[in-house]
Amino acid sequence: MRLSTLLLGVGCLVANSFTYAGDTCDSATTQAELTECSAQAYQAADDKLNETYQELVGQLNSNADALEKLRTAQRAWIGFRDAECAFESSAVEGGSAQPMIQNVCLETLTEARTNQLREHASCEEGDLSCSR
Repeated sequence: MRLSTLLLGVGCLVANSFTYAGDTCDSATTQAELTECSAQAYQAADDKLNETYQELVGQLNSNADALEKLRTAQRAWIGFRDAECAFESSAVEGGSAQPMIQNVCLETLTEARTNQLREHASCEEGDLSCSR
């Protein structure tokens, strides 16, 4: 989610990003509550990413070269994700909304990476981009 979108309406942000974080997040109104909910949403996305990554690692155990390339790519992606979210939240750096903006960015990029890893894990035979 883009910073400009977040600044347009916290109500949309709560409805779109935090609905699965529980009843507390459905009624979050303070910045502290919104920040906590965004942290929970990011943690849930990160847990799914780690699960998906481990599934792909398991599939690549017999292909040491591909496994090492996956690990290299994942380390590079983590660096990119962290730098991108630091940049995206820099407009409000030092403000009370900064951690929330950063968490939403982390969640969004993590979900995208999870989907990318799922595609790698479920590629069909004959797919030339499949590394399994």
